[in-house]
Amino acid sequence: MGWSFKLFDVGSTAVRIHMTFFLLLAWIGAINWARGGAAAAIDGIIFIVLLFVSVVLHEFGHVLAARRYGINTPEITLLPIGGVASLERMPEKPGQEIMVALAGPLVTLLIVIGLMLVLGARFDLSQMAQLEQAQSTMTGRLAAANGALLLFNLIPAFPMDGGRVLRALLAIPLGYTRATRIAAVIGQGLALLFGFIGLFGSPLLILVAAFIFLAASGEAGYVQAREYTRGYLARHSMITSFQSLTPMATADDAAALLLRTTQQEFPVLDGAGTLRGVLTRDALISALQRTGGQTPVIEIMQRDVPTVPENACVETILPLLQRGGQRMVGVLDGQGRFVGYITADNLAELIMVETSRASGPDAPLPKRPTASRSA
Repeated sequence: MGWSFKLFDVGSTAVRIHMTFFLLLAWIGAINWARGGAAAAIDGIIFIVLLFVSVVLHEFGHVLAARRYGINTPEITLLPIGGVASLERMPEKPGQEIMVALAGPLVTLLIVIGLMLVLGARFDLSQMAQLEQAQSTMTGRLAAANGALLLFNLIPAFPMDGGRVLRALLAIPLGYTRATRIAAVIGQGLALLFGFIGLFGSPLLILVAAFIFLAASGEAGYVQAREYTRGYLARHSMITSFQSLTPMATADDAAALLLRTTQQEFPVLDGAGTLRGVLTRDALISALQRTGGQTPVIEIMQRDVPTVPENACVETILPLLQRGGQRMVGVLDGQGRFVGYITADNLAELIMVETSRASGPDAPLPKRPTASRSA
């Protein structure tokens, strides 16, 4: 995710923090400073940091449950409104998705129970209305906040945990794609309700509502895109007409190609046709400004470019393009030579064509190429 940096790794999962998280800390610090001075500001910031430790543990509940089904999680990103675990994919079996979705709230519930035991007395739910009051104990406030997060996460507003459970239950009779569409509409409706309530004095609730609305729309679009690309192979969708660069080409050479073509990214290939990296337009322009036109391409190219074989299913390429802001995915033949590439733009064109076919006079769709077709 852009505007974020890595804090640490836990196994194969990177924990990242979004820059806007520091705006939240500054806001909490300022509010508490105005109410009680420096001591209250420090107390408020410590509370938020500890609360987000709980959020990280919540997200790792999802990570561990997903790993049980062979799904990796490359990163967890902390945002001002919570955490996001970027699973490589969500399980399509309803039972598995329910388990993954509920694993996070289960961790939060265990945190609440643990904090209540630390308190040594019956937990007073009235503290939920006193989260920012300095006279409340830190443990009590954390227990109350985690309890509130637990209840909020279970609201059936897709793509929150409760919404994912709703989607999984709907998928049993309706199928994954239709269930996602319905759950997304419900989630957006609840987001509008949250936003309306937030207008009466809760800016944070408005922010949460906007996140839910946009995330629900994005998830529904992603599932629809995966449905339209299902059955297509990489070789059916890749760009095969392109200009490439050698590792020893210069920024001036790349600039000449940029002006002569419509490409926004240029594969960098060695003499054996092996992909060494990709030079994007933005990286090229930045290099021309900073180091000049004689800069070797090998110094400014992006090296870690994901690749797939020609017979890879296109639906598996979508997550590769979404993760880490990748501009392209290279396509390799049986000998590992670079034969083409796929970008988000040409996948969008494929989806646009399929959408038009689905709604045009030739519907239903013609039979698509299948993944079992030989290379």
